[in-house]
Amino acid sequence: MRVLGVSGSPRAGGNTEILVKLALQGMAERGIETDFLSLSDRPIKPCMACGGCANSDTVDCVQDDPAFEGVVERFRAADGIVIGSPVYFGSATPQTMAMLDRVGYVSHCNGNFLRRKVGAAIAVARRAGQNFTFAQINYFFLISEMIVPGSTYWNVATALDKGDVNRDAEGLQTIRVLAENMAWVMKKLVG
Repeated sequence: MRVLGVSGSPRAGGNTEILVKLALQGMAERGIETDFLSLSDRPIKPCMACGGCANSDTVDCVQDDPAFEGVVERFRAADGIVIGSPVYFGSATPQTMAMLDRVGYVSHCNGNFLRRKVGAAIAVARRAGQNFTFAQINYFFLISEMIVPGSTYWNVATALDKGDVNRDAEGLQTIRVLAENMAWVMKKLVG
């Protein structure tokens, strides 16, 4: 079993990355192989709605975009997917949404390979907006027919400067419980 964790933050080593890696650590402790992808160095282009992914001989996006190379393969190889995003003006980052839009279209046009994978959203903000961003990512999971586990609270945290999230004890505990629940669900599904 494998879980892919994605930090949709443009800042490497920031609070979103800390939370996604905490979730991955919790799943690794439960015997699940982990893979981490940071979008901080990947200026992924948005979906062009060209329909190329529906008419291609390969299961991938046809855009010429080096930043997107390998992303679809990593999603396909995972049994579970954790997507984390900081809140930018009340929603997920453009990097996060560009990636999800493109992976989602490729999936829908190629047998819906995301179907029945386990997905979990994580959102972190300085003050507010986590709930909408959390829901925004979960909408992607739900329309992709993925299974979404819960935790003791919504998977959100409060932080501004790098490392501030480490002072949000409830947010950290929520992510730890999420990892435990996600690992349990993945093991039940894979058998």
